[in-house]
Amino acid sequence: MIDYGKILPQKIVEIPKSGIRKYFDMITPDMKDVISLTVGQPDFVTPWHIREAGIQSLETGKTFYTANAGLEELRREINLYMSRRFALDYDPKSEIIVTVGGSEAIDIAMRATLDVGDEVIIPTPSFVCYEPLAKMVGATPVILETFFEDEFKINPDKLKSLITNKTKMIVLPFPNNPTGAIMTKEELEKISDIIKDTNIVILSDEIYAEMTYGTKHCSIATIEGMKERTIVVNGFSKAYAMTGWRLGWVCAPAPITEQMLKIHQYEIMSSPTTSQFAAISALRNGDDDIAYMTAEYDKRRTLIYNKLLEMGIESFEPKGAFYIFPKISQFGLSGEEFCSELLKRYHVAIVPGEAFGKCGEGFARISYAYSVHHITEGLDRMAQFINDIKNGKVK
Repeated sequence: MIDYGKILPQKIVEIPKSGIRKYFDMITPDMKDVISLTVGQPDFVTPWHIREAGIQSLETGKTFYTANAGLEELRREINLYMSRRFALDYDPKSEIIVTVGGSEAIDIAMRATLDVGDEVIIPTPSFVCYEPLAKMVGATPVILETFFEDEFKINPDKLKSLITNKTKMIVLPFPNNPTGAIMTKEELEKISDIIKDTNIVILSDEIYAEMTYGTKHCSIATIEGMKERTIVVNGFSKAYAMTGWRLGWVCAPAPITEQMLKIHQYEIMSSPTTSQFAAISALRNGDDDIAYMTAEYDKRRTLIYNKLLEMGIESFEPKGAFYIFPKISQFGLSGEEFCSELLKRYHVAIVPGEAFGKCGEGFARISYAYSVHHITEGLDRMAQFINDIKNGKVK
């Protein structure tokens, strides 16, 4: 009898499953009326001109491998987009790789730059992948907690205190999932002042860059001296409602891109060809789509924020992405207990804050990438659940 305990690497076995998917997967077939506000899945269908470009590529037989880094035409469009939207310029031939979603981009960025024993500073609460991916390459995650009182922004003094001679990378996950926090140019300049004379690399995950409300997104790579040390990750899933197309990109200085491309070659070969042709249309013709969807998210953001306040739930008003991170500690339940009971009793699924790091305890993430009807119904049920807690019906 084979002993799998002696086969499976302990560093992989010890990595927990995603806390986001856990609550999504708890929805059973008999829960016919579940309102799920768990996943960052836009409720918009990919705009027609993008789908049409993908369909046309199939109808004309464009089913071949592309260059490892992606179609050159697409890489040129990515550079034009980055220049037009975020004042960044990259060489399409040597500084851009088209990836299988932003997730692959984060993975190859870490694998190309981190050695065993290197330290990676990761602000939390944040998306669930950074810490596990760092551990998979043998690096050591160093957690930088952010707090409600600071609008979940990075405190420069706290960041500075965590930097050691082993620090190789700082992750900047802004606009932030799950909190909706952003970092302004002035705040990013304080970070750049701390690391400008070091060999520390920035991994800037900007997948929600198009989804900001009232303040335009600023990439740290635009700050003097930062582009040479910054790996920028972005993609099509959120801004263009293209989650299922599995396409993203990564931009970085050529010496880093050269190493990332090796990993991408052996791991992926090239990203899906149909998706790449669709993405060309997204970048060329999709600015109006972005504007429309972001305006809709903004309406939902205002709706959900005000409804939570009406329930007596304190919440930071999100400035980016499409999540809100209300404080639920006042109800005497842990995050897991609150979310589990809400799902079991009222068939509403949200994600406990501790899924995004220990300092997320006492909070919950609610996604507003859903329709107004969906959100309203879910919050009405949540209000009833809270009323039951206050009346002693939930213990």
